[in-house]
Amino acid sequence: MLRVVIINDASIARGGATGLAMLQAKMLHERGIEVVFATGDSGSDDLFPDHDIDKRHAGGTALMKSNPLVAATRGFYSKASHVMLREMIANEDTPETVYHIHSFTKSLTPSIYAALQPVAQRTFVHGHDFFLACPNGGFMDYQRGSPCQRTPLSAPCLTTHCDKRNYAQKLWRVGRQMTLHHTMPRDRPWGGILMIHPAMRAFYEKSGYPSQMLHTVRNPAESLSATRIPAEENSRFFFIGRVEAEKGIEDLITAAKRAQVPLSVIGTGPLLDTLRSQNPDVTFHGWLDRNAIGAAIASARALVMPSRYPEPFGLVAAEASLSGLPVILSQSALLGPEMAEKGVGFTCDPGEINGFATVLRKMADMPADQVKAMSLLAASGTANLCSAPQDWIDAQISHYNRAISAA
Repeated sequence: MLRVVIINDASIARGGATGLAMLQAKMLHERGIEVVFATGDSGSDDLFPDHDIDKRHAGGTALMKSNPLVAATRGFYSKASHVMLREMIANEDTPETVYHIHSFTKSLTPSIYAALQPVAQRTFVHGHDFFLACPNGGFMDYQRGSPCQRTPLSAPCLTTHCDKRNYAQKLWRVGRQMTLHHTMPRDRPWGGILMIHPAMRAFYEKSGYPSQMLHTVRNPAESLSATRIPAEENSRFFFIGRVEAEKGIEDLITAAKRAQVPLSVIGTGPLLDTLRSQNPDVTFHGWLDRNAIGAAIASARALVMPSRYPEPFGLVAAEASLSGLPVILSQSALLGPEMAEKGVGFTCDPGEINGFATVLRKMADMPADQVKAMSLLAASGTANLCSAPQDWIDAQISHYNRAISAA
């Protein structure tokens, strides 16, 4: 009988990867599949209040909350995480047990892959980001504020200060990446990397992962609104996400002012207070829950996602599209060219403010019948930007069965 061990840094959903890991655990359990949820932290008592899911925890602390010296050493290799999985495999592994990793950089560390090598053929890694390939996890030169085209761990990569903090941090991340190369050798028959968008393939292949190891399983998404948002009747543009520089929020505010379009911002982050005080003409909602987001965007003309880095998916873009909103994405966002090609959005270069403002103005001035047609097409879901939740689970189970059969 199929048994799935879900492995994740955290037991509290503060990010998309953990939220999807928890959704996966609940949906698999509802299918009658035995699930173990293993995390690198100390766990949470109310992790799955409505599901009888087996929970295991290594008892670690997120590296960001650890003593810097401890974080610098344990960030390469967490013995507790390694032991937790090694003992689980030694004592409980069956031929029908699969292992599915979501995030590992905040507390689990690359040590988990050393423990999983004996069951590599039944081990999957969810490619929510690029930490399997790029030292800073984003193929982003944070110092320049632009996407990075360098080959990971090449001489140009090693000599470039691209980290958010400092060059010493970059070198530390390089060391962690080299540890990952050792604990997760690419010549082992790993079950596969499940990419959330097919365009991630080029980034992984550039980093040395074999093509046959890469599989696409698009994220699940559902509309933020119970009914289609009539974008053709609205004028306000919305940003939903973390309020930080790499998300392009400062570029958007500048472009919106130049285009003379009203802008609302939903989300929190390090720039929130500063931008709120500097821009009284922009509406800042702060954090809102899902229902409140749906109510707020009822007045939206479009959603804007102007990330400066190659955003692997952008769940909010897919959710907004299903709600009937045209979406304006940066050219580097992997969904951007796809949404433009399928007629449900536009792309922009957030670093070129005049051009960015022109795209916003174009959306604002578009005739109502054209906006309505775009909105109806987006809300229909025929663009196939994401998976329906049940299809998302079906796809993963299909990969599990393939791996079990081949083992």
